[in-house]
Amino acid sequence: MLSIVPLNSVNQHHLKRLNVAWLEKYFYVEPADLIQLSEPQKEILDKGGFTFFATYKGQTIGTVSLLKTEEKIYELSKMAVDEEFQGFGVGRQLMYHALTHAQILRAEKIILYTNTRLKSAISLYEKFGFSSVPLGESSYARSNYKMELQLKKTGMTH
Repeated sequence: MLSIVPLNSVNQHHLKRLNVAWLEKYFYVEPADLIQLSEPQKEILDKGGFTFFATYKGQTIGTVSLLKTEEKIYELSKMAVDEEFQGFGVGRQLMYHALTHAQILRAEKIILYTNTRLKSAISLYEKFGFSSVPLGESSYARSNYKMELQLKKTGMTH
């Protein structure tokens, strides 16, 4: 059975492992990635964010983070699923958990930055009600597409 657990000192190294794998496959690891992935306590949690992991039969197979960007606004970030476990709904369960957590925090909006090459990811985001918005500025060179979800106006679908 799949479990979703929060980041802790024992599992935090999986954040870097899972994200570096997909970043190196499709793009490259940027300096901003390395900072967050190497120091998640300081760069994510201490700034009001959250990181969760999907575990299955003792293995950590996926992750997602919510980065606090403004009061009541979070960025969905650092979402990754081990390639061996893709296609089994792990990403959907991570997304559902992250968005449910955001609602508990009374977040009003979730934003995310992605790339149009990541068609499966964009499809997942759309299934949860995210829609395209103007890109604006992003911390990552790979980002060419921005999406957002208004939590106050729409319920989540899954």
